Amino acid sequence: MDDSKQKIALFIDADNAPANKFEDVLSEVAKYGVVTIRKAYGNWKKPSIKPWEDLLHEYAIQPVQQYDLSKGKNASDIALVIDAMDVMYTKNIDVMCFVSSDCDFTPMVTRALAEGKVVLGFGERKTPTPFVNACSKFLFLDQKSKSCDDSQEKPKNIKSDTKLINLLRQAIEATEEDSGWAALGPVGAHISNKTSFDTRNYGYKNLSSLIKAIDLFELKRGPNNSYLLRDVRKRKTS
Repeated sequence: MDDSKQKIALFIDADNAPANKFEDVLSEVAKYGVVTIRKAYGNWKKPSIKPWEDLLHEYAIQPVQQYDLSKGKNASDIALVIDAMDVMYTKNIDVMCFVSSDCDFTPMVTRALAEGKVVLGFGERKTPTPFVNACSKFLFLDQKSKSCDDSQEKPKNIKSDTKLINLLRQAIEATEEDSGWAALGPVGAHISNKTSFDTRNYGYKNLSSLIKAIDLFELKRGPNNSYLLRDVRKRKTS
Protein backbone atom coordinates (compact mmCIF):
# COMPACT_ATOMS: atom_id res chain seq x y z
CA MET A 1 0.00 0.00 0.00
CA ASP A 2 1.21 3.49 -0.83
CA ASP A 3 1.86 5.15 2.55
CA SER A 4 1.52 8.59 0.95
CA LYS A 5 -2.20 8.05 0.33
CA GLN A 6 -4.73 9.06 2.95
CA LYS A 7 -6.26 6.11 4.79
CA ILE A 8 -10.05 5.96 5.03
CA ALA A 9 -12.40 4.20 7.44
CA LEU A 10 -15.87 3.55 5.97
CA PHE A 11 -18.84 2.92 8.28
CA ILE A 12 -22.20 1.90 6.78
CA ASP A 13 -25.57 2.04 8.52
CA ALA A 14 -27.09 -0.75 6.41
CA ASP A 15 -30.55 -0.25 7.92
CA ASN A 16 -30.71 3.33 6.66
CA ALA A 17 -28.73 3.67 3.43
CA PRO A 18 -29.40 2.60 -0.20
CA ALA A 19 -27.18 -0.29 -1.27
CA ASN A 20 -27.70 0.48 -4.96
CA LYS A 21 -25.71 3.70 -4.56
CA PHE A 22 -22.63 2.15 -3.01
CA GLU A 23 -20.56 2.40 -6.19
CA ASP A 24 -21.21 6.16 -6.15
CA VAL A 25 -19.91 6.26 -2.58
CA LEU A 26 -16.74 4.37 -3.48
CA SER A 27 -16.16 6.57 -6.51
CA GLU A 28 -16.31 9.71 -4.37
CA VAL A 29 -14.26 8.28 -1.52
CA ALA A 30 -11.52 7.18 -3.95
CA LYS A 31 -10.75 10.87 -4.56
CA TYR A 32 -9.50 11.15 -0.99
CA GLY A 33 -7.36 8.03 -0.63
CA VAL A 34 -7.64 4.29 -0.02
CA VAL A 35 -10.28 2.59 2.12
CA THR A 36 -8.54 0.39 4.70
CA ILE A 37 -11.58 -0.30 6.93
CA ARG A 38 -15.05 -1.18 5.60
CA LYS A 39 -17.78 -2.09 8.06
CA ALA A 40 -21.56 -2.38 7.67
CA TYR A 41 -23.92 -2.50 10.65
CA GLY A 42 -27.40 -3.98 10.84
CA ASN A 43 -29.60 -6.93 11.69
CA TRP A 44 -28.56 -9.23 8.87
CA LYS A 45 -31.53 -11.51 9.52
CA LYS A 46 -33.85 -8.79 8.22
CA PRO A 47 -34.88 -9.17 4.54
CA SER A 48 -34.77 -5.38 4.10
CA ILE A 49 -30.98 -5.27 4.10
CA LYS A 50 -30.51 -8.20 1.72
CA PRO A 51 -29.21 -5.78 -0.99
CA TRP A 52 -26.30 -4.89 1.32
CA GLU A 53 -25.66 -8.56 2.07
CA ASP A 54 -25.19 -9.15 -1.64
CA LEU A 55 -22.38 -6.56 -1.68
CA LEU A 56 -20.38 -7.82 1.29
CA HIS A 57 -18.08 -10.22 -0.54
CA GLU A 58 -17.83 -8.18 -3.73
CA TYR A 59 -16.54 -5.10 -1.91
CA ALA A 60 -14.81 -6.79 1.05
CA ILE A 61 -17.18 -5.21 3.59
CA GLN A 62 -17.10 -6.61 7.12
CA PRO A 63 -20.65 -7.17 8.40
CA VAL A 64 -21.39 -6.37 12.05
CA GLN A 65 -24.48 -8.13 13.39
CA GLN A 66 -26.75 -6.15 15.70
CA TYR A 67 -30.03 -7.66 16.87
CA ASP A 68 -33.07 -5.47 17.50
CA LEU A 69 -32.96 -5.89 21.26
CA SER A 70 -35.81 -3.49 21.98
CA LYS A 71 -38.36 -1.65 19.89
CA GLY A 72 -37.42 1.91 19.05
CA LYS A 73 -33.75 1.47 19.96
CA ASN A 74 -31.20 1.36 17.15
CA ALA A 75 -28.41 -0.87 18.39
CA SER A 76 -26.66 -0.62 15.01
CA ASP A 77 -26.14 3.13 15.38
CA ILE A 78 -24.68 2.71 18.85
CA ALA A 79 -22.31 -0.04 17.70
CA LEU A 80 -21.24 2.06 14.73
CA VAL A 81 -20.38 5.05 16.91
CA ILE A 82 -18.44 2.90 19.41
CA ASP A 83 -16.39 1.31 16.62
CA ALA A 84 -15.80 4.67 14.94
CA MET A 85 -14.48 6.15 18.18
CA ASP A 86 -12.22 3.14 18.68
CA VAL A 87 -10.85 3.41 15.13
CA MET A 88 -10.32 7.14 15.46
CA TYR A 89 -8.04 6.73 18.47
CA THR A 90 -6.32 3.40 17.78
CA LYS A 91 -5.86 3.28 13.99
CA ASN A 92 -3.86 5.41 11.58
CA ILE A 93 -6.86 6.94 9.80
CA ASP A 94 -7.03 10.29 7.98
CA VAL A 95 -10.60 10.25 6.66
CA MET A 96 -13.77 8.93 8.29
CA CYS A 97 -16.77 8.19 6.10
CA PHE A 98 -20.33 7.61 7.32
CA VAL A 99 -23.09 6.23 5.09
CA SER A 100 -26.48 6.77 6.72
CA SER A 101 -29.75 8.59 6.10
CA ASP A 102 -31.44 8.31 9.44
CA CYS A 103 -29.64 8.72 12.75
CA ASP A 104 -27.92 11.94 13.72
CA PHE A 105 -24.19 11.24 14.05
CA THR A 106 -23.38 14.91 14.64
CA PRO A 107 -21.51 14.43 17.96
CA MET A 108 -19.35 11.73 16.36
CA VAL A 109 -18.60 13.94 13.38
CA THR A 110 -17.79 16.93 15.58
CA ARG A 111 -15.36 14.87 17.64
CA ALA A 112 -13.66 13.48 14.52
CA LEU A 113 -13.22 16.99 13.11
CA ALA A 114 -11.73 18.15 16.41
CA GLU A 115 -9.19 15.32 16.09
CA GLY A 116 -8.14 16.63 12.67
CA LYS A 117 -9.99 14.07 10.56
CA VAL A 118 -11.74 14.77 7.28
CA VAL A 119 -15.34 13.54 7.58
CA LEU A 120 -17.36 12.46 4.54
CA GLY A 121 -21.09 11.83 4.76
CA PHE A 122 -23.48 10.08 2.37
CA GLY A 123 -27.23 9.68 2.68
CA GLU A 124 -30.65 10.56 1.36
CA ARG A 125 -32.30 13.95 1.72
CA LYS A 126 -34.11 12.85 4.87
CA THR A 127 -30.76 12.86 6.68
CA PRO A 128 -30.87 15.24 9.70
CA THR A 129 -29.56 18.70 8.77
CA PRO A 130 -27.12 19.00 11.70
CA PHE A 131 -25.39 15.81 10.57
CA VAL A 132 -25.24 17.03 6.97
CA ASN A 133 -23.80 20.43 7.89
CA ALA A 134 -21.27 19.02 10.35
CA CYS A 135 -19.47 16.90 7.75
CA SER A 136 -16.51 18.18 5.77
CA LYS A 137 -18.43 17.06 2.68
CA PHE A 138 -21.89 15.51 2.41
CA LEU A 139 -23.34 14.05 -0.77
CA PHE A 140 -26.99 13.18 -1.21
CA LEU A 141 -27.47 9.78 -2.82
CA ASP A 142 -31.02 10.30 -4.04
CA GLN A 143 -30.24 12.90 -6.70
CA LYS A 144 -32.54 12.84 -9.72
CA SER A 145 -30.86 12.76 -13.09
CA LYS A 146 -30.94 16.00 -15.05
CA SER A 147 -33.71 16.18 -17.65
CA CYS A 148 -35.15 18.71 -20.05
CA ASP A 149 -38.38 18.87 -18.04
CA ASP A 150 -36.82 20.00 -14.79
CA SER A 151 -33.84 21.99 -16.12
CA GLN A 152 -35.81 25.25 -16.22
CA GLU A 153 -37.24 24.73 -12.75
CA LYS A 154 -33.85 24.22 -11.12
CA PRO A 155 -32.61 27.85 -11.46
CA LYS A 156 -35.94 29.10 -10.10
CA ASN A 157 -35.71 26.83 -7.07
CA ILE A 158 -32.06 27.66 -6.47
CA LYS A 159 -32.64 31.40 -6.77
CA SER A 160 -35.28 31.16 -4.05
CA ASP A 161 -32.88 29.31 -1.75
CA THR A 162 -31.96 32.22 0.52
CA LYS A 163 -29.42 30.22 2.50
CA LEU A 164 -27.52 29.23 -0.65
CA ILE A 165 -27.57 32.72 -2.16
CA ASN A 166 -26.30 34.25 1.08
CA LEU A 167 -23.56 31.62 1.27
CA LEU A 168 -22.38 32.49 -2.25
CA ARG A 169 -22.56 36.24 -1.64
CA GLN A 170 -20.60 35.99 1.62
CA ALA A 171 -17.91 33.88 -0.06
CA ILE A 172 -17.56 36.38 -2.91
CA GLU A 173 -17.40 39.31 -0.50
CA ALA A 174 -14.73 37.56 1.56
CA THR A 175 -12.48 36.82 -1.43
CA GLU A 176 -13.13 39.69 -3.86
CA GLU A 177 -10.52 42.15 -5.07
CA ASP A 178 -10.98 45.94 -5.02
CA SER A 179 -12.70 45.63 -8.39
CA GLY A 180 -15.47 43.57 -6.82
CA TRP A 181 -14.49 40.48 -8.80
CA ALA A 182 -13.53 37.25 -7.00
CA ALA A 183 -11.72 34.23 -8.40
CA LEU A 184 -13.89 31.12 -8.53
CA GLY A 185 -11.28 28.89 -6.84
CA PRO A 186 -10.98 30.92 -3.63
CA VAL A 187 -14.77 31.33 -3.52
CA GLY A 188 -15.20 27.56 -3.60
CA ALA A 189 -12.48 27.07 -0.99
CA HIS A 190 -14.07 29.63 1.33
CA ILE A 191 -17.42 27.84 1.09
CA SER A 192 -15.81 24.44 1.75
CA ASN A 193 -14.20 25.80 4.90
CA LYS A 194 -17.60 26.80 6.26
CA THR A 195 -19.95 23.99 5.27
CA SER A 196 -20.42 20.59 3.63
CA PHE A 197 -21.68 22.35 0.46
CA ASP A 198 -21.52 20.27 -2.74
CA THR A 199 -22.90 21.57 -6.05
CA ARG A 200 -24.04 18.06 -7.02
CA ASN A 201 -26.66 18.23 -4.28
CA TYR A 202 -28.27 21.00 -6.35
CA GLY A 203 -28.04 19.05 -9.60
CA TYR A 204 -24.91 20.71 -11.03
CA LYS A 205 -21.52 19.19 -11.74
CA ASN A 206 -19.43 22.12 -10.51
CA LEU A 207 -19.60 25.61 -9.03
CA SER A 208 -19.32 27.44 -12.35
CA SER A 209 -22.37 25.56 -13.71
CA LEU A 210 -24.35 26.44 -10.60
CA ILE A 211 -23.36 30.12 -10.84
CA LYS A 212 -24.33 30.24 -14.51
CA ALA A 213 -27.79 28.94 -13.66
CA ILE A 214 -28.42 31.86 -11.29
CA ASP A 215 -28.77 35.36 -12.80
CA LEU A 216 -27.71 37.03 -9.57
CA PHE A 217 -23.99 36.78 -10.36
CA GLU A 218 -21.74 37.74 -13.26
CA LEU A 219 -19.21 35.22 -14.51
CA LYS A 220 -16.32 35.92 -16.87
CA ARG A 221 -12.94 34.55 -17.85
CA GLY A 222 -9.89 35.98 -16.08
CA PRO A 223 -6.13 35.35 -16.22
CA ASN A 224 -5.10 31.85 -17.38
CA ASN A 225 -8.69 31.27 -18.51
CA SER A 226 -9.87 31.02 -14.90
CA TYR A 227 -13.32 32.16 -13.87
CA LEU A 228 -14.05 35.44 -12.07
CA LEU A 229 -17.42 36.31 -10.58
CA ARG A 230 -19.16 39.13 -8.76
CA ASP A 231 -22.53 40.00 -7.35
CA VAL A 232 -24.65 41.80 -9.98
CA ARG A 233 -25.40 44.43 -7.35
CA LYS A 234 -21.75 45.50 -7.59
CA ARG A 235 -22.29 46.29 -11.27
CA LYS A 236 -25.02 48.75 -10.42
CA THR A 237 -22.76 50.66 -8.05
CA SER A 238 -19.52 50.53 -10.08
